[in-house]
Amino acid sequence: MITVFGSINMDLIATTPRLPKPGETVAGTDFATAAGGKGANQALAARRAGSAVRMVGAVGQDEFAGPALAMLEEAGVDLVGVQHIQGPTGTALILVGGDGENMITVVPGANGMNRESDAAAAVAAMQQGDFLMLQLEVPAAGVERALADARSRGASSILNIAPLTDDAVRLGQMADIVIANETEFELYAGRGAIGMQEREEALMQLHRKTGQTLIVTLGAEGVIAVRNSMLHRTKGLAIRPVDTVGAGDTFCGYLAASLDQGLDFEAALRRAAVAGSLACLQHGAQPSIPSADEVEQHLGQV
Repeated sequence: MITVFGSINMDLIATTPRLPKPGETVAGTDFATAAGGKGANQALAARRAGSAVRMVGAVGQDEFAGPALAMLEEAGVDLVGVQHIQGPTGTALILVGGDGENMITVVPGANGMNRESDAAAAVAAMQQGDFLMLQLEVPAAGVERALADARSRGASSILNIAPLTDDAVRLGQMADIVIANETEFELYAGRGAIGMQEREEALMQLHRKTGQTLIVTLGAEGVIAVRNSMLHRTKGLAIRPVDTVGAGDTFCGYLAASLDQGLDFEAALRRAAVAGSLACLQHGAQPSIPSADEVEQHLGQV
């Protein structure tokens, strides 16, 4: 069983031939809305990967609340732990350039109202061997409480340190598994821009210090990770990305589900990397998350 304590958003997505520079206005080519939020995205990915998932979070009492939960409900995610509170649902303003890269501004809305008591209630229902999945789009106090309580109950915690807040390093040290992209990892490890060899050395050094499983996603270059003093590398699919929004969340959700389903770590990494690649082939965070069958069909290409 996977419990996700995290954000639920509506994404407002504009596409443009290229991303604007600071102070520049560029003409867009398309606009769409889609359900999002790192917590909700990861919950949906884990559910589509085949695991039982419970979502704990908050939406507002506005016109975005229903659409923000629609795909989770359709997929069979347990939404009993989602509160409907006074105020707006969280939103993300997303620009997607012609090369698939993106720029995102997140407005927390109801996500900012998640409390320590909500985190405690979420973890109280967990059992030894369950997985708790967290991100940093909800208040740090709740994330900290959830991490502490999960450890006391024997549940495994997975923290995606995105977006990289001032609390990321402190909270990351409390998690069993930490997932970061290359930029987030450099800051988490206290390094500047580093090459592949230096990154692997930094991973091993940090792992020796903390004993944690550390995973770094590298976009087209795949994934590197360290677990139980062993370094792992895997690649996703060779693709031409349409939209990278949600690819990292898809990776996180599929990784959690794969571990929950008993796959060994290397197989879980490979499956998650393929799922993340496939998520780049469609627009929108949640609409682009592939099914387990789609991922299985492409695993042989890695």
